[in-house]
Amino acid sequence: MASLKLSKPLSLTSAFTLSSGHSIPALGLGFFETPNGAPALESFKVGYRHIDSARYYQNEGEMGVAVRQSGIPREQIFCTSKVLSEDYAFSPSISEAVVKAVESSLSKFGCDYFDLYLLHDPGAGPKGRIEAWKGLEVAVEKGYVKSIGVSNFCVEHLEELLASNLKIRPAVNQVELHPWYQQRDVKEFCDKEGILVQAYCPLVRGQRMTDPTLQKVAERHNKTPAQVLVRWSLQHDLNPLPKSTKASRIRENADVFDFELSKDDMEELDALDAGEGGAVTWDD
Repeated sequence: MASLKLSKPLSLTSAFTLSSGHSIPALGLGFFETPNGAPALESFKVGYRHIDSARYYQNEGEMGVAVRQSGIPREQIFCTSKVLSEDYAFSPSISEAVVKAVESSLSKFGCDYFDLYLLHDPGAGPKGRIEAWKGLEVAVEKGYVKSIGVSNFCVEHLEELLASNLKIRPAVNQVELHPWYQQRDVKEFCDKEGILVQAYCPLVRGQRMTDPTLQKVAERHNKTPAQVLVRWSLQHDLNPLPKSTKASRIRENADVFDFELSKDDMEELDALDAGEGGAVTWDD
């Protein structure tokens, strides 16, 4: 049974329990636009045990090399990848194409399995999404993947998938989510259905660090705006994936467990929601 509420006090070892029964660390390292494994190795030194890659990022191999070079047992590091709809949507057999994509990812990764594998986007259309999901289910059956989920799915996409003849329910929906784009309908639906919401771009790509409200909250706690944003995500029981290639920022983004945002702090940040106008990436 999924446990999507983090137990207090929060720490770098805090984790959620997915609907698949597997545990996922509460804080992860986003691996987008990361050309080598150095940031991952730095994150492991800090205490991260969660990396989020994708076929589109073209660095699954670098993630695998970092895992092996770390000296940390593979089972102690949670590794994710994803497949874009363009990789399978026009194939004669979508489900088979998804399985082949997972196999290709594993070959690059150089390890026996992924902890989590996602449909990166909903672009394959209603029938295509369902067929692609069947491919992920096969990947689980083959032992390629432990948990499966989706990314950038809205409520309509999730409802459609859940209404199909699923063998395995989605464990995760990874979406852009931060105070300026809170996707409250998605979060509410996922909470109801036992689907963990992962937050990419939790630092808003650095575009809102001078926001007066964010600055004020950060000053209250003698923390950086980035640390406040990560902490906001965690206190909303989100699974944030802050991305950085700089060692100092990787450490900074993990140094969020010696303070707590008050009810007033959270309400002030919650009030920043601008709906779709607050998004900094594409949204379907």
